[in-house]
Amino acid sequence: MKKQNMIRWIAGAALGIACVGFGIHAYYRYEEREAAVQEMEARGQQENEDAEDQKNGILTWNGKKYRRNTAMRAILCMGIDTKGEMASQVVSGKGGDADAIFLIAEDASRDQAQIVLIPRNTMTEIEVFDYFGEPLGTETQQLTLAYAFGDGREESCELTAEALSKLLFGLKIDGYFAVNMDSIPYFNDAVGGVPVTVDDEMVANQYPEDFKMGETVNLTGDLTEKYVRFRDVDEEGSASIRLHRQKGYLKAFIQKAKESQAADKTTITRLVDGIQKLAITNMAKDQYMDMGLALLNSPDAMEDGDFIELSGKIYQGKFEEFYPDMDELKEIVINLFYKEKA
Repeated sequence: MKKQNMIRWIAGAALGIACVGFGIHAYYRYEEREAAVQEMEARGQQENEDAEDQKNGILTWNGKKYRRNTAMRAILCMGIDTKGEMASQVVSGKGGDADAIFLIAEDASRDQAQIVLIPRNTMTEIEVFDYFGEPLGTETQQLTLAYAFGDGREESCELTAEALSKLLFGLKIDGYFAVNMDSIPYFNDAVGGVPVTVDDEMVANQYPEDFKMGETVNLTGDLTEKYVRFRDVDEEGSASIRLHRQKGYLKAFIQKAKESQAADKTTITRLVDGIQKLAITNMAKDQYMDMGLALLNSPDAMEDGDFIELSGKIYQGKFEEFYPDMDELKEIVINLFYKEKA
């Protein structure tokens, strides 16, 4: 009997210690999140004070002023988590989420480009609306939701571009290009499939018959969507893990497109002609063709440095939240899109 009581006491003590430990961990995570929120709000206040300069295309960094480099174009590319026709929505919040968000830094003077990968759950100021589409002001929410509050078409793209511009210190977004899930197999198969080496356990565990760690798979058809889209929403940081996988896919796709273009000079034309009916964009055909050519004309094999991932902190509440390192983000924006003011 004494032995049983001792076992119960030890088990109870262990459980109590575990609960206390969990509580302490949760408290510190909460404190860290609150600190990140306060830092973002403080940054927002500072940016408001610099708003007049930003309107004139000027940023201040480390005591120096920088002006927009007119040779650089900032193009927002989005993958929307819907299928079928991208029809206009009348109910706010039903436009779909911007599940993949990339910013293309197109250098018109050199006909080259780099890609900034923006986590979908980046916390920033977005416009919010009620069920009937009436504006309710702005709130700090995940960037992905800016698209949902629009009409699922041009309005959604414009809301996302505005939210991204605020996040990027007033950077003018020169154009947007949005496609939904139906475009993934089209792009992929148009270049003859894309080979990738599986290095993500999350997708390998979900689809063990299709993907095995360390093996190279030639993605075609619906298999491509599985690979680039899946994430385990119950796993902390799953959106960032998926974004890293998407980076690997983009590198492989661009390389395969380069090879296809070298063998068949009509490749980029076919891609552009075929995607027109699937895309929502405010750019003319020749503008997004130029964007595609800039990506294909970039160095023979685009390296990791051409795909820029953001550093920051991830907090898993009801939904994942990503708080970028704002100092690093500002430096990235200046290096890509600005030059020192004379």
